[in-house]
Amino acid sequence: MPLAEIQARVASACDAAGRNTADVKLIAVSKVQPNARVQAVLEQGHRIFGENKVQEAASKWPDFRTQYADIELHLIGPLQTNKVKQAMQLAEAIHTVDRPKLANAIARHAQDLGACPDLYIQVNTGEEPQKSGVLPTDTDAFVAEVRALDLPVKGLMCIPPVDEEPSLHFALLAKIAARNDLTGLSMGMSSDFESAIALGATHIRVGSAIFGERVYG
Repeated sequence: MPLAEIQARVASACDAAGRNTADVKLIAVSKVQPNARVQAVLEQGHRIFGENKVQEAASKWPDFRTQYADIELHLIGPLQTNKVKQAMQLAEAIHTVDRPKLANAIARHAQDLGACPDLYIQVNTGEEPQKSGVLPTDTDAFVAEVRALDLPVKGLMCIPPVDEEPSLHFALLAKIAARNDLTGLSMGMSSDFESAIALGATHIRVGSAIFGERVYG
């Protein structure tokens, strides 16, 4: 489990960028990972984790929380409106708010629950048709729309195209966030988190580099 190695690389990237390590949260992406691997990372003291699917999160994290009360769970996968209430009860943050219907569902449940996770708006910086997210040209209006629902918009999130230089997309996301007075930037994964940190990432999402290759089936 090379958690310490990843933490050292995060610290080094922060030093190189003149940033405080405390300003970058390392989200250990535990989707499709065996519970034994997750337990091992918890035992090393790490508490910030990311899941793609509400159903998998619900099957895993309530039990872990009975042992580790200070877990911080981030949902980083596409969210269906019929899973919103469950998502809000499970997670401290949702990184994939990407359409008005979803924002309205979150607002309704926030009223009922009296609380709301931190929200990040997913931006489709590569304008890829197969990928979720608001188009860059539509992001300012959508940020305003979600804020008008009195929801806690903390920042933006992106997943760059696999065949393009990720730093261009990180820079674009940072630019959009700055003009909307948003400080949160959820960007950077196992292969590119150092460049994300250099461009202002506050949350990096690292899975296989911490846990090893995912186990499917």
